[in-house]
Amino acid sequence: MPYVTVKMLEGRTEEQKKALVEKVTAAVSETSNAPVENVVVFIEEMPKNHYAVAGKRFSDQ
Repeated sequence: MPYVTVKMLEGRTEEQKKALVEKVTAAVSETSNAPVENVVVFIEEMPKNHYAVAGKRFSDQ
């Protein structure tokens, strides 16, 4: 049973997250030969003040 974790910054709509889960599930199923009902997708949303690149938080930009 494949497990996929997608980490991304908060701010996507429910429709975007739904589309993401559907496409990730299809891609994993196709490439791993796993039935779609066995593919598990977790979405972890991070607040912009918990993510930084080059010493600058996204919330400060």
